[in-house]
Amino acid sequence: MNLPRKICVVITARPSYSRIKTALSAIVEHPDLELQLVVAGSALLNRYGNAVQVIEKDGFTINARVYMVLEGENKTSMAKTTGLAVMELATVFDNLQPDAVVCIADRFETLAVSIAAAYQNIPLVHIQGGEVSGNIDEKVRHANTKLADIHFVASEEARERVLKLGENPAAVFNTGCPSIDIAAAAIAHTTPPTDIYARYGGVGATPDYSNGYVVVMQHPVTNEYEASRQHIEETLKAIAQLDCTVFWFWPNVDAGADGTSTGIRSYREVHKLEHVHFFKNMEPEDFIRLLHHAKCLVGNSSVGIRECSFLGTPVINIGSRQFRRERGANVIDVDYNETSILTAIKSCFTAERPEPAYIYGDGHAGKKMAALLASAPLVHHKTIAY
Repeated sequence: MNLPRKICVVITARPSYSRIKTALSAIVEHPDLELQLVVAGSALLNRYGNAVQVIEKDGFTINARVYMVLEGENKTSMAKTTGLAVMELATVFDNLQPDAVVCIADRFETLAVSIAAAYQNIPLVHIQGGEVSGNIDEKVRHANTKLADIHFVASEEARERVLKLGENPAAVFNTGCPSIDIAAAAIAHTTPPTDIYARYGGVGATPDYSNGYVVVMQHPVTNEYEASRQHIEETLKAIAQLDCTVFWFWPNVDAGADGTSTGIRSYREVHKLEHVHFFKNMEPEDFIRLLHHAKCLVGNSSVGIRECSFLGTPVINIGSRQFRRERGANVIDVDYNETSILTAIKSCFTAERPEPAYIYGDGHAGKKMAALLASAPLVHHKTIAY
């Protein structure tokens, strides 16, 4: 009797959890797999939403926690955080002795996951390779691809790009994205989540949202980090002029996050935003359900490109962060300009809702990934002929 394969999944940030949650459940349920879960980086920090609490609430056992985020929220602290993560994760993998390590997407610190696994001859599985975007994420994503041995991509265009990078066609699988699994389930709910103020806290006003609302999620752009405060102020000025409820979610821990956060706090001190409530985090199912019923999403998060395309939720995508990503007809691209942002938002209030697009999967990615993790050859080299 063969022992179950030990699959070590590393979650380093709040958005990574929704990108992998259904796959985690499928791994736990699969008789030939054993989940080893490592939670690291900003996923452990309260100021970025304390995603670890949501993970534990969902019933997952955490095998290791890795504290590695250096203060500063600039390009130097990003580099040092990644270096520290390599050292810490190398020890974790040595202790756990996994049969394979799963690296999620393109966060800057995920490069440490790939390095620590590849240098120890542990088969590396990369999720969401082959995509393009407008900042450091693309460089990290392609680096992860070249360090990885097995690839679970989220679209056919991404699959073609991974093959062009020289990867073995037999090791590249278009599974779709697990976050689309959550989006598929969210469609069944005819109303947004209830009691969100009591359940998720946050700060700011608590306006009634039964008549509709807008969601904002804007992150700094790492290669434009010095302008992050200016960028967020343009969005704040536009949002201040709306006469509907707004739910605003806190930025990621990227270079420039301090400028984004400071810009929000300073603006709140001077201007009364009686229609805006600020959240740090929300359970993936509730967040996707919130997006499904929103008038639109404003900002530069990849959730607007991925999950919202499946939901048909209108998106005002600001700036260059999602440059060149595959997108549906739901996306309106604008620059960091108060007037442009406000005009685009108001156009969503009167236009017909976009048709859903199924670019990033059909809602069954998690189970596909678990099946492949149980059956695919686990190698840690690239010498197989193809």
